[in-house]
Amino acid sequence: MTKASGGELRLPRQLWMSAPATRAVVAALTAGGSEVRFVGGCVRDALLGRAVTDIDIATPDEPARVIELLEAAGLKAVPTGIDHGTVTAVALHQPFEITTLRRDVESYGRRAKVAFTDDWIEDAARRDFTFNAMSCAPDGQLYDPFGGAADLEAKRVRFVGDAEARIREDVLRLLRFFRFYAHYGAPPPDAEALAAVERLAPLLPTLSGERIAAETLKLLAARDPAAVLRLMQHHGVLAHFLPEGTQLDRLARLTAIERSLNLKPEPPRRLAAVLESEAAARAVAARWHLSNALRDRLVEALTPSAPTPALDDKTRRVLRYELTAEAFRDRGLLAWAGDESARDESWRDLVALADWTPPRFPLRAQDALALGIVPGPALGEILREMERWWIEGDFRADRRACLAEMKRRVGGALNL
Repeated sequence: MTKASGGELRLPRQLWMSAPATRAVVAALTAGGSEVRFVGGCVRDALLGRAVTDIDIATPDEPARVIELLEAAGLKAVPTGIDHGTVTAVALHQPFEITTLRRDVESYGRRAKVAFTDDWIEDAARRDFTFNAMSCAPDGQLYDPFGGAADLEAKRVRFVGDAEARIREDVLRLLRFFRFYAHYGAPPPDAEALAAVERLAPLLPTLSGERIAAETLKLLAARDPAAVLRLMQHHGVLAHFLPEGTQLDRLARLTAIERSLNLKPEPPRRLAAVLESEAAARAVAARWHLSNALRDRLVEALTPSAPTPALDDKTRRVLRYELTAEAFRDRGLLAWAGDESARDESWRDLVALADWTPPRFPLRAQDALALGIVPGPALGEILREMERWWIEGDFRADRRACLAEMKRRVGGALNL
């Protein structure tokens, strides 16, 4: 961030701001003479030098006019949230969320009644945190009505205006405070915010499970989520949305292990780490309406038969053969994180086995059919029997050896 000669703050020129797709959208929206600004996360992350993935733009023009301007410029316009003033523009296959400036008329949670406005300050005042209320003109001039840049630099997560009022407008902001603190904050947390979240934590069960899940998984992607979950536990927040989250020490050790292995953070695995059992995973999955795939991953990660350094090499390979690479890695890492006396090298070698590609069982149903086995239960049984034999031999038998063994086993019964 720099200061121009007139004293205003400026965002250094960003590649995403001058990219052809961005220029095309800005040109379309300003063709009628209206001012547009970049808003929200793209401004915040650009100030920190972080990668910008989503570009949001605000305009005083109402949605119908936004669509008209985009289509006049030959750009695709999708009315993704038109009742609340949001249109998605698509330029060169890249989406841009365009939102009309708004003010709250009535606030009753997520479905606040809004009215359109041309007042930039009024629009900024309805946002959650000071550093999310900043906006930036296409030429880089930064507008910061609530001191968000200073808060961002100080790693301070602060609500716009009254913290309790902001949370009552949408209770999800209570969880967003901790998520943003995990990704952007540093101790000590804002005292007013903490007092508000502690008072209003009993409102968390009024949120849908899907919204709680999405916000929690984003929090778990942070560098040190265990510290933030401990803060939530200390202030009585965790009990209102994740009472099953009792294994915070294991989560802390898991994140340290992931960093030592240069593994990308995986929120589902980290969620499994804070849960004590398969039953806890199923309870959370049901309450949060998690997808079947995510539920199954949590349960699979917490299944007791985990790989450990105590297993011999053959048993390790057998377990890896029976599991996907993801499940083997999840179970191994959680077991490692739960072993406070762990010798890192032995666990490191074990977890690395997840990258091993097990051989493929050489036989197929047609091989048994060719030997005269008729379709039915006997066919499945001989193949399962042969696979057990092949696994017991540590996967060494090739196709020729497997065929010979199967022929030996079934030959007598079929008089071959």
